[in-house]
Amino acid sequence: MAADDEFLRATLPALDLVHSLARRFVPQRADAEDLVQETYLRAWQAWTSGRLPHRVEPWLATICLNVGRDWVRRSRSRREEPAPEQGWEAADAADVEGEAIARMRRAQLDRALWALPTEQRVAITLMDLGGFTAAEVAGMTGSPRGTVLARVHRGRKALARLVQQEESRHAP
Repeated sequence: MAADDEFLRATLPALDLVHSLARRFVPQRADAEDLVQETYLRAWQAWTSGRLPHRVEPWLATICLNVGRDWVRRSRSRREEPAPEQGWEAADAADVEGEAIARMRRAQLDRALWALPTEQRVAITLMDLGGFTAAEVAGMTGSPRGTVLARVHRGRKALARLVQQEESRHAP
């Protein structure tokens, strides 16, 4: 099997994970797509140089985190403060009301996630959305396991508080 076929077979199942992590790391959809592309480019370069991972998902998540950190440093040096996207996707005609409510809840959760510190947002994304253990997240982020657990715990509490505050502001 050719190296490119082997690489794609091994890494494409993790594409959703990498994209989800990128969307939680950078606010603009186009930037997230660039981050995913850069992640796969760096992974391909490592793969073709013979640096094959034991497990693909944590390896790609670590690459994505490093690329994301680089992106944040570059954006800060340009003194840009990106804001989360406010976009609506096409609604399913079968249940427009349900889709609208679901989008509003996703947007509310997304705003609350972006209000968290980066470390908490990334830890929550990796553990809750990526399904990684605290030990795996610790390895990816270079933080102690206890620190990861604390970030997730504090982040979840803050997230719940932020969502509740927003709901109470919009309650009739």
